[in-house]
Amino acid sequence: MTELAWRDSVAAYIRAEALPVDKFGHQPRVYELAVRLGQGMEYDDDILFAAAWMHDLGVFLGHRPQDPARLECWDHVPYTIARTRELLAGWGFPAGKLEAVAEAIRTHQPQDEPSRLEAVLLRDADMLEQLGAIGALRALVKIGRDTRYATFSDVLPVLRRAAEHLPSRLRLRNAQLLAAGRVELLKSLIAAIEDEGGESLF
Repeated sequence: MTELAWRDSVAAYIRAEALPVDKFGHQPRVYELAVRLGQGMEYDDDILFAAAWMHDLGVFLGHRPQDPARLECWDHVPYTIARTRELLAGWGFPAGKLEAVAEAIRTHQPQDEPSRLEAVLLRDADMLEQLGAIGALRALVKIGRDTRYATFSDVLPVLRRAAEHLPSRLRLRNAQLLAAGRVELLKSLIAAIEDEGGESLF
């Protein structure tokens, strides 16, 4: 299988499996952001592409537990890594790069400490996706359909935590620069919601 064929297989699979459907856009955006962050750096784009597109497989409907109690303590990362290894191998992804993809997925969350550049690029790009207008959209769309966020008030702490804590966790200088405007937008949105909703925000 050619390089383009395995990449096409990855994108087609994620497009089909990303449920709810609005989760699909996150993958191409994260990859494009990571490439933007990596300009002028030497990294393996096969590893970055595969990790960026596959990193959230375990949060999709059909891949995560349906039972609310199990879902509450669900760690999607081990599942995602295991399925990613199987799927990439079947699509002809270079076998010698599978461990690096797994490592990037394993360390893509804010609390993690990635060592490979591809993993740093993925983690910073993924955090940038939680800021700004896109970050707000991704959080607000969960209201009423995610058991953790039944009301508007439930999701505001998510936006606040993103604005207050994520910027300091970004590793790359260009990611920090990109984050600045997104953080200000997010803070402005939070302030407007609080001002307009007041005591009656539900």
